[in-house]
Formats: sequence, structure tokens, C-alpha cells
Amino acid sequence: MKTFFLVLARDEKYVPEKIEELENLGMPYLIVCGQELNHPNVVYREPKGKYDAINFGFRLIPTDTDVVVLNDVDTRIRNFEAALRWIDSKDVALVFAKVCVREGPQRLFYGILDYVRRRFPIVASGELMLVKYSILKKIIPIKPCKAEDTYVLFKILECRGKTVFCEECYVETERTTTAEEEKTYKRRTVGGIYQALAYTNPPSAVKFFYAILPMASLLLLVSGKKGYFWVSGILHGFTDYVLGDKTGSWTPNCIE
Repeated sequence: MKTFFLVLARDEKYVPEKIEELENLGMPYLIVCGQELNHPNVVYREPKGKYDAINFGFRLIPTDTDVVVLNDVDTRIRNFEAALRWIDSKDVALVFAKVCVREGPQRLFYGILDYVRRRFPIVASGELMLVKYSILKKIIPIKPCKAEDTYVLFKILECRGKTVFCEECYVETERTTTAEEEKTYKRRTVGGIYQALAYTNPPSAVKFFYAILPMASLLLLVSGKKGYFWVSGILHGFTDYVLGDKTGSWTPNCIE
């Protein structure tokens, strides 16, 4: 099984560490970077959003590849072999890994989210995703979408492909550190998820979940200040979509 890493990087930060990690893993890779760097495995692409970087980078992946690994540059991969074992199964189209953060509001949020998606896949984690090349080829080009990872998930579910949330394999990363930052993060990702829903046709259970999410999110208020900013971000993200946001990358004034 030939595996190829496609790494997404906005700038040079974390690129040296990611190169060292992948070379230690012995994996072939390509880094699509929004900053020009002098390295044979790094290609420049003006930052337009992760969806665009994936579309661009996919064209440069060897066609004899069996599995494409989509990976964010600011992550550290742990127990990658567990994810490989899952994707090696003939009937598995997509594997996405657990995300671990050391501090900040997302520690609690991932606990809530993981509880739900152990039962059914409502959202993917693009920090580390393994996709069969033959499947991804049918999905490319990804439409402009701020939740390109969940777009891929929904397209695979639309075709009744099997997906796996692998908790044995996980990535360590840093995310928001304050509730205010978390609000912006939730706004971007939730708006992107509703974009992905508009472009795809996932199972009815997924559609139902997001139909009730704006109202159901109010239950998060019991978490205190963090919950308030989660709800605010979710409602703003939903509002952005309703108001017609079709951009594939986040800018603070994308709607306003």
C-alpha cells in the first residue's frame, strides 16, 4: 500500500519540524506552502484556503498512490500505524484521527465532540485524514469551503463509503487559548460545515443534526463562559452561511 502525505502550510512556521517528522516516518510527502521555501518537497501556492491547497497539491501526487494522507503542518503525529491498519481495509474509504490539545477551550469541546462522533460521523478532523486515492480523485476539485475536511467526509458518506474515527492514532497540536479566540474558530468552522452541507448529500441523520444545531447549541451555555462563546461562534457561523458566505478561507470581514 503506497502512502503519500500532502501537508498544508500557510507559511514556513512548523515546516522544518514537519519535514523532520515525515522523514523519520519514512513517508513520501509534499508540503503546499503559502511562502516560498527552498526545499525539493515544498511547493509554493498563494494562500487561498485549504480546499485550494488540496486541489493544487493533489495534481502533484504520484498516480500510483493508494492512500493520500492530508495533514496540517502544525501537528505531531502519534501511533500512525493504527490509522494505517484501518485504511488498509478494503471497505474503508476515510480514516480521521483524534485531536489532542494541551490547553484552552477546545480540550473540553473535543471531549463533547468525540462522544458524539464515536456514534456517528457528524464532522471530520482535517489535522490528519487518510483517504483512498481512488476516492479522493473523484472528489477533487473540492469546492470553495472553509470546512474542506468535513466536505470530504460528507462526499464519502454521500456515496455510502465507510469512514472511521481512529482514536488510537492521534495528533497533538495547539489551538485557541481564550474563549474569544474560540468564538472566531467556531464561527469559521461551523460556517464551513454548512457550506459543505450545501454542496453534498450526507445521510439524513447528519442533516437532522445540523438542522437542530443552532437551537441545540444553547445547551452548551451550561459550560459557563466557554459555552457562551461556543454558542456565539456557532450562531455567527450559521448566520454567515445564511447570509450567503461562499468564501473558501476565513477573513474577519467575510460577511460584515
